[in-house]
Amino acid sequence: MENVIPKVGMQSYRGYLRRKVWILLLLVFSLFLVILMSLSTGSSVISLGTILRGLMGTEDIHSTIILWNIRMPRVATAIVVGAALAMAGSVMQCVLRNPLASSSTLGVSQGASFGAAFAIVVLEAGVQINSASAGAVTVTNPALVTVFAFLGGMLTTMVILGISRLSHLPSTSMVLTGVALSSLFTGGTTILQYFADDVKIASVVYWTFGDLGRANWREISIIFALAILAYLYFLGNRWNYNAMETGLQTAKSLGVHVDRLMLGSMVLCSLITAVSVAFVGVISFIGLIAPHFIRRWIGNDHRFLIPASALTGSILLVLAELVSRTIVSPSILPIGALTSFLGAPMFLFLLLKGVRTR
Repeated sequence: MENVIPKVGMQSYRGYLRRKVWILLLLVFSLFLVILMSLSTGSSVISLGTILRGLMGTEDIHSTIILWNIRMPRVATAIVVGAALAMAGSVMQCVLRNPLASSSTLGVSQGASFGAAFAIVVLEAGVQINSASAGAVTVTNPALVTVFAFLGGMLTTMVILGISRLSHLPSTSMVLTGVALSSLFTGGTTILQYFADDVKIASVVYWTFGDLGRANWREISIIFALAILAYLYFLGNRWNYNAMETGLQTAKSLGVHVDRLMLGSMVLCSLITAVSVAFVGVISFIGLIAPHFIRRWIGNDHRFLIPASALTGSILLVLAELVSRTIVSPSILPIGALTSFLGAPMFLFLLLKGVRTR
């Protein structure tokens, strides 16, 4: 009799692990499907066989150029940025113990937007009128715009963490601090636009829309490398995050260095968010909606929630990229506006559904 309970418990745990692994495999398969859909769909429809031959470089030059120079960079950017934002959102929601925590609600994205606007308007780093091309606008120093966008995002994080430490505010109050900083940076961006000329205003607005086609392969590699480093840190602290889910005092009693973990997690989350926003512009709602969406099936076990959130974020952003290119083809809708427009109703639906089930 005494061996029955441990045996049943072990079988139940194995079943629990098996279900989580199947969900992760389903997410990987879903991501593969939406990647193929995005690569094949557009103004020029490409078959699956052509895609495979084009990826191997054995297809005609026209299809190869479309795949490698146009569609593949956009899809790759959507994959890495979606994963980075969603992964950061899931960790922020844990360490701040607030389901509304994300890069958007904490003001990191808005801080990055202000930094980019400052570089474009004040430092005149972003635009130049090309008289030889009928007044076309070209970017003069995209690196400077990216650097200031990154500094703006990191500045927001430092201010939030500094205020929380100096005033000993609870972690849940960080979101309220982020909301205040979001309003501050949004107002600052608006004032910069007020004193800018029409060309600079157009450049700032275009930047804040978000554009997955803006990043090149080098920038995609930078986002990917930082996201991998952050993922390894998050996964290494998966048990600590699980302990924090039971309460901060419980986590401390289990030996978790809560303050150190919170600081390291927030800095890394802001780092990958700021770099993503710096290269592609503002992408709203992915970091908030993806963890909530998948948590209903994967649960709060961060051994599985973190990779599942990353995969879900990639799937959602690749789908949003596909919709942005096809809904009013050949025009491409702003990806940031589209994710906000599609994400807000989905979040409200999940919120109301969760309220009904409680």
